[in-house]
Amino acid sequence: MIVKTNEEVEHLKHIGQIVAECVHYMGRQLQPGITTKELDELGAEFLRSKGALSAPQVMYNFPGYTCISVNEEAAHGVPGSRKLKAGDVVNIDVSAEKNGYFGDTGFTFLMTPVDPKKQHLVDSTMNALNEAIKVAKAGNKINLIGKTIEKVATKSGYKTLRDLASHGIGKSLHEYPKCIPNYFDKNDTRVLEEGMVITIEPFLSTRSQYTEAASDGWTLVSGNGNWSAQFEHTMIIRKEGAQILTKVEH
Repeated sequence: MIVKTNEEVEHLKHIGQIVAECVHYMGRQLQPGITTKELDELGAEFLRSKGALSAPQVMYNFPGYTCISVNEEAAHGVPGSRKLKAGDVVNIDVSAEKNGYFGDTGFTFLMTPVDPKKQHLVDSTMNALNEAIKVAKAGNKINLIGKTIEKVATKSGYKTLRDLASHGIGKSLHEYPKCIPNYFDKNDTRVLEEGMVITIEPFLSTRSQYTEAASDGWTLVSGNGNWSAQFEHTMIIRKEGAQILTKVEH
């Protein structure tokens, strides 16, 4: 989507704040013994209270309201009977629709006691997102995003999950540019445009570069013993830099 009016910007900011507040609300509910289904229901109640609809359900008939991925699960985790326990790595990805506009954000939480190695992975992934946002300016090549993410990952001692990507968003959950890789693709000549709405979501991994679908057909698993982390913001591309829509505003 290319935004053209202030009304479009306001709608995008509104849904962006809803998903941002939802993911952090869910993060505050993390405790040993809670199931991912119970956590998902809390997220569903929050979205309903704001008049928003779960984007995975609207778009893909996903069997949950949010995506909750734990430990070896990298993305698209289906909420269920799995109970969270101390020391888990929990990724919560919330995307939603309201008034025909979509917002998408993700955050990786660490349950106590926190392993310093897991903290380093999470910190490095957040750093990859922040550094990638710095190059997300109108006129820059799209592949600078992946180049920056890969550079941070390599410097930090990690790999990127190459089959997961950032994407365009706006009037649909996934729009042009539908695939913004988490690595440098020298053949990608696409350019970021003024007003373009995209997500940036680096996935850093300790060992794996690819995922496999679990038996539920949705959850993407990065391999036993592998840890991964993801952070995601939705933003509008501007000449002076990205306008972040999914930072919680107090």
